[in-house]
This record gives sequence, structure tokens and C-alpha cells, in this order.
Amino acid sequence: MSVAELPIVNIAAYKFVELDRLPERREQVRELARSLNLKGTVLLSEEGINLFIAGSRSAIDQFLSELRADSRLSDLPVKESLSERQPFTRMLVKVKNEIISFGIDGIDPRQRTSPKLPPEQLKQWLDEGRPVHLLDTRNDYEIEVGTFSNAHVLGIDHFREFPAAIESLPEQMKDEPIVMFCTGGIRCEKAGPLMQERGFNNVFQLDGGILKYFEECGGDHYDGDCFVFDQRVAVDPQLKETAVEQCFACQMPLTVKDQELASYEPGVSCRHCFQSPEEHQRELLMRRRAAIHRVTNPLPGSVPYDNRRPVNVPERFSGRTLIDFLSEWHPQIDREIWQQKIVDGHILRVRKKSEERVSADVIVHEGERFEHLIPATIEPPVNADIDVLYEDDCLVIVNKPAPLPMHPCGRFNRNSLQYILNEVYKDMYLRMAHRLDASTSGVTVFCQTRDVARFVQPQFATRQVEKVYVARVVGQPSEKEFSCSAPISVEPGDNGLRVIREDGQSAETHFTTLERFGDGTSLVEARPVTGRTNQIRLHLWHLGLPICGDPIYLPNGITGAGQTPDVGERPLCLHSRSIQFVHPKSKEPIVFEAPLPGWSRE
Repeated sequence: MSVAELPIVNIAAYKFVELDRLPERREQVRELARSLNLKGTVLLSEEGINLFIAGSRSAIDQFLSELRADSRLSDLPVKESLSERQPFTRMLVKVKNEIISFGIDGIDPRQRTSPKLPPEQLKQWLDEGRPVHLLDTRNDYEIEVGTFSNAHVLGIDHFREFPAAIESLPEQMKDEPIVMFCTGGIRCEKAGPLMQERGFNNVFQLDGGILKYFEECGGDHYDGDCFVFDQRVAVDPQLKETAVEQCFACQMPLTVKDQELASYEPGVSCRHCFQSPEEHQRELLMRRRAAIHRVTNPLPGSVPYDNRRPVNVPERFSGRTLIDFLSEWHPQIDREIWQQKIVDGHILRVRKKSEERVSADVIVHEGERFEHLIPATIEPPVNADIDVLYEDDCLVIVNKPAPLPMHPCGRFNRNSLQYILNEVYKDMYLRMAHRLDASTSGVTVFCQTRDVARFVQPQFATRQVEKVYVARVVGQPSEKEFSCSAPISVEPGDNGLRVIREDGQSAETHFTTLERFGDGTSLVEARPVTGRTNQIRLHLWHLGLPICGDPIYLPNGITGAGQTPDVGERPLCLHSRSIQFVHPKSKEPIVFEAPLPGWSRE
């Protein structure tokens, strides 16, 4: 198809002129454009009109005829090109403060502008080799597609940056001839008067911009194509659409050479926005760490709130009174306190979408749900120095600090890792693949979807995961390698502690002595074969090597009655160093490792 046969006419036009009745004018222009099946954009302002639209020849001619019926627009100059397809997807008519955003008060092209230099005259100057500075007022991404030979570029991303950018021009240019140019000339209408105000005394603007130069002079003295703000992306000196594409991700124009690079993937990335997997991971983790900092400063549980805790009745309490259930369910809270909570209406029975107050002697049943309301809750502080180690579309791997509970429990609700991560990852619900004690630090695994959880969690349940812990213990093992297979009680004892019992569950842990310190402590590596509650702590305690800072399993076979240590107290020196399992997508083994804490060094 020859140029003359191309069915779509593309026009660009602007005029600085005083316009009134803008809302009414907008509706008129919108209806006219829609009736003619035109697409593109028309900007209206008190300072004038700026448009770039496309359609059939007859539609364009009729649109211009009706627009020019207004005497103020009778001489509206138009630049025209042809294309095989419609370069716009919709028709927009907008009322704006400016028809070209500049942001500088007092610049009014209706009152004053720079002298216009016809394209043929500029070509003549360049043919003669006349000393003149060509100044490109466009954005960097436009200039990459093409510009005049030896033109000055300002390194700007938006026209609003132009006023600051010209301050870097050499002082001698203020008295030398400058010809500024842009795509169609409109930016120069404002740039020229500003430059004159800033002391540039010999400034011209290329009349009609690059597009008019192409129309009248072709591509002489010009390198490349001209970026245009429609789906054509760029036109050549014959005003025909080129092979330049636009990156879907970052919207940067891409030359044919750009499209041949390995970094270019249509609809995904180009050389401007491409990131290596390592770069992407670094940037992603930085964003997550910043979000964690915002969520935890202050700690979410440090601000008083009404805490509603679910209470589900287990089978063993079915048929008991509410007061008996609560007193035995949480024996650390006095029965009188539970009684008062019921009287105060802080224990509510939940039925579908309603809740009701109940009496202390009401009979409870298996599966029944209650809520424990704790008004004006302020939770104890925790260590919120959470570090996201790795993230992909399946997993989030976190280095959990201590003390920090994994999930809401006991004194903690909002000050828990699960709650904090849910605030950071609001677009998804992360699912824990396993658990660590609040006082244990190190690698923890979260799944981003239910399907991923279904793949990963069973690996932990069936002992297919290789876990490595590091602990600092009181005492010094005599052997480099040693093990413990002492069975562990299924249920907590009277004091709420699990203990070594012959009739307990089988448990096995392999240990390696890593270092012996001068203070009589040692650093040991633990590789649990089974996954019993408090297994590593119990086995080391049973071997006479209790973990430093353990408030429960103390030296000399003594047990304590501790709870999660407060921030600043002596830490439990137990750290989940690494975890290896099969990745849900690659189906290959993958290892995640967390740096060792300071207590691991002498």
C-alpha cells in the first residue's frame, strides 16, 4: 500500500488562544469526535487547545471544519501524517490548567514567544555549516529514538524539569544563536520565553517541530526517527510508522537493535527495565524490609486495642460448664478471674454472625466457639528485627528474630510474626510451613498459596526436610559427634513442660561439636531426625548440656517455669541455621540459610 493509499489520517495541532466555557466546549468536542468515530486526545485550557487525533480523511476534514468555525481557531495550524491502522485506542477530551505541562507562572505564549524559524531555513543554515546550537527540549526516552545531529540534550524525564536543566548550559551560549526544537513545536512555545527571561538572547524555535521539518525537508541533518505519543511509537522522515516498539513494562521506546537484545521479552522487559534474577531479588527484599520497618515502628501491639481471641471447645471438655472449661483450659488464670470476665461480658458465645453473653454454668459442647474479649490490650514488646531472606512466587523465607512468637498465642497477638507478615503482604495470606518457638531464631518458611502449602507442609510432616540448628550450650561435649534418642512425652505435664519419658514418642537428634569456648560453653550443631516439641532443648538438657539462656531446661537437671523472655533479657541461644526441602515449582532441592547470631561467637 502506497503512502497515498493509507486509510488513516493522523493530525497534531495546537494553538495558544484564550478559550472560555471550557466544560461546554469539552462536551461539544467530545460529541463531535465520537460522531465521526475519531480517536485520540484533545486538551482544552484557558490558554488554548492541543490535540492529536486520527480517523478517516472525511472525518478529519469535518472535525477541523467545525473546530475552525470558531473565529479564534480559524487559523489552527495542523501537521498531518498517514498510517495503515488507527494509532489510538479511545477518544479523550480533557480540561487542563495547561495544554502543555510546564509549571512556571508568568509564561504565556499568547503574549510572547520566541521567533519561529521555518524548517527550510534551518536546513539552509545547517547545509551552510552556520554556527548554531540545536537544543532538544524533549525527554530522554524520546531522544533515544532520534534527534538532530550534534544536538544538545538536557537529560530530562519530564518537560517540568526543563527550567532547572537549562541552568547547566554553558554561559557562552547566552549570546550565541540557539534553535530549540521538539516534536510538534508546542513545548518550545513555553521554553523560548523562559530562556529569554534567563538571559539567552538569541533563541529561535523550529516552527512546527520535527514533524514539520520531516514534512518539508525529509531527514537531512537528522539521525533516526521521531517518537510520537500514540501506538505508532515512532515515524521516519517520510512520516511513516517504523519498527520501533514500546516496552509494555516501562513504556520506553525500543529500536530494532533494542528488540534484538536478550533483555527484551515482549510484554515483560527491555534493556531499560530488565533485571537479572539477582537484581530483582535484591530490590524486592529491600522493599519488603522497608515495609516491615513501617509496620513495626511502632509495634502493632503497642497501641491499645480490643483483642478478640477465639476459644474453641475441644472434645475432652464437651459437657462441662463454661467456668470449668476455662479454668482447666488455662489454669494459669485464677478461676475467680474467669468468673469476673464472664460477668463483665468478656466471654461471648459466637453463633453464625451473632454473639451473645453467657453465664458461668452454661454447658459447652465440642466444636463450640467462644470469644475472649480483652479490652484495651497492650502487648509486651518483641524483637521485630525481621529479615526477609528470599522471595519468589511460591515462598517467603524469613530470618525470625527472638523473642518473637510465630503466631498469635498467649500474651501475643499483633506482636507476632504471622500478624506482621500479613500486614506486609496484604495482597496474600501467607501460610506457615512449620513453627519455631518464640525464643528460637532463624530460618522460617511461609507459603504464598494454598497449593504451595499443600506441597511444602507435608515435607515437614513426613520428615523429608533437612533442618540444621546451632546452639550454645553450658558444658563441653567430650566427643565431636554424638546423638540422643530419648523419647519425649506426648502431652505437657502438670507444670506445662514436656519431659523425657520411656513411654513417650520416639525422638532422635544428631549433634556435632563446632567450637569449645573459654567460659566453659560450647557451640554445637543439631540435626533433628524427628520433630517433637522442644526436642533439641530437651535432648541437650538430658545430655547435661542445657542451652544457654533457656528459662525452662536449666543446668543440673533442674526445670524452671519460664515464659517467652522479654526483649533485652538473656536470649535462648538456639538458632535455625538452614532448611532444605524440595521447591514446589522446580521440584529440585533448595537450601535456605540464616546468618548466625552474635551469641555464636566467643
